[in-house]
Amino acid sequence: MELLTPIFDSHAHYTDSAFDADREELLGSFPSRGIVRCMTCATSLADAPQNLALAHRYPELLVTAVGVHPECLSGPDVPPEFPVLPDDYLDRLRAWAADPAVHAIGEIGLDYHYEGYDAAEQQRVLREQLALAKTLGLPVILHCREAIGDMVSILREFAPLSGVMHCFPGSAETAQEVLAMGLYIGFTGVITFKNAKKPLSALRSVPHDRLLVETDCPYMAPVPYRGKRCDSTMLTETLAVMAREKDVTVSEMAQITAENAARLFRCPI
Repeated sequence: MELLTPIFDSHAHYTDSAFDADREELLGSFPSRGIVRCMTCATSLADAPQNLALAHRYPELLVTAVGVHPECLSGPDVPPEFPVLPDDYLDRLRAWAADPAVHAIGEIGLDYHYEGYDAAEQQRVLREQLALAKTLGLPVILHCREAIGDMVSILREFAPLSGVMHCFPGSAETAQEVLAMGLYIGFTGVITFKNAKKPLSALRSVPHDRLLVETDCPYMAPVPYRGKRCDSTMLTETLAVMAREKDVTVSEMAQITAENAARLFRCPI
């Protein structure tokens, strides 16, 4: 079978404990499997240094982003090191962002899924991080779950924007509004699921030059791996669905999405 390359995983979490047993072996295998780049995203002040260290260990493969995810402000994912977001968190992000391995501010956004979320706090922190990204001239990596209305409203305040709405949750109509702001749109293994009508409709509406492919690993494993730990080697399944819906070959879709990610994150492939 012909090697599918270049593959650029535009959203991953390789510092996650799910990879503790085989992280080095897995990442070391990627070049021989056509994977040329991965964006490994921080979600908190606690894991930003870990992502930076990992990116430094694999400079030809990994780039990273630093930011505070909305689920790290309240709920079960708040890191014990930072039960309350410190007042100087933006200064910390700014200092980390000066590292050459950092190519974006993220993962940031809104998430209204779990009970007990503080919408006002999430929106404040999102606005502050969007402003920081614009000041630094860095793209943003946006997370949105069950909050698309508020997300789009806030993004309008900062448009035009450089960045990506990852694991796109919206309709084809919302996709057009997001694209008009200057953003790219990322798709995960969710588009391989049987009930994926909404994301597939959105996918068909996105022009080739704004498409990104991602795993969000260790989550979102595509069919036929659904329910298993996800990693970048599974992107071939997602790329195949994207290629089918956009009427190109899988090799062409891999090239398109890799070039788009390289352009957005300003790194070679």
